[in-house]
Amino acid sequence: MFPIMLLGPSLSGILLTGFIHGRAGLRDLFSRMRRFRVGPRWYLPLLIPPLAICIVLFSLKFFVSTIFTPNFFLIGILFGIPAGLLEEIGWTGLAFPHLNRQYRALPAAILLGILWGAWHLPVIDYLGGATPHASYWLPYFLSFLVAMTAIRVIISWTYVHTKSVLLAQLLHISSTGSLVIFSPSNVSPAQETGWYCLYAAVLWLIVAILTLAYGKRLTRLP
Repeated sequence: MFPIMLLGPSLSGILLTGFIHGRAGLRDLFSRMRRFRVGPRWYLPLLIPPLAICIVLFSLKFFVSTIFTPNFFLIGILFGIPAGLLEEIGWTGLAFPHLNRQYRALPAAILLGILWGAWHLPVIDYLGGATPHASYWLPYFLSFLVAMTAIRVIISWTYVHTKSVLLAQLLHISSTGSLVIFSPSNVSPAQETGWYCLYAAVLWLIVAILTLAYGKRLTRLP
């Protein structure tokens, strides 16, 4: 299922872009995938996933149990690279711009985040360190869905300011890679569900701050 989940958004993003917008649309898509000159400050959001995860896990380690000690499986970043590079061709390269033409950026991002999170449903029991999740698979999926929807808002916020699919790909890599790198390996399904809920809460606090600062369009008006 993992190859299908990676190739589905990428291939459909390219094929639908060509079908709807023709060669000009494909050139625009590939140019946005190469856009890296966006200003140094727009690379700072890449730190949000690892910092949020570490804040949650170190807090739980200190106040609850050492079972939540973050792992440091650095090679885990390799799991994030194909996910970010391939999936964002469809999610940010095609889907979000079309949704954003119909809705403001915030609701468009939330809708896309729900779809993105649900896209993981076929493999949800193979994600995380406490697999299989048994009776906790539904609570775990819901906590994962809420967290990924918040990440999608953050990705979309950077995109509306930069029009860089590349930056969205890097943020996706940071999100997935950080989860693989830092997720504690000895937690139970209930414990994993709990720390994912707290991670989602931290991310939504960040989203709330962004919404207060930038509004539902996720961009400051001139």
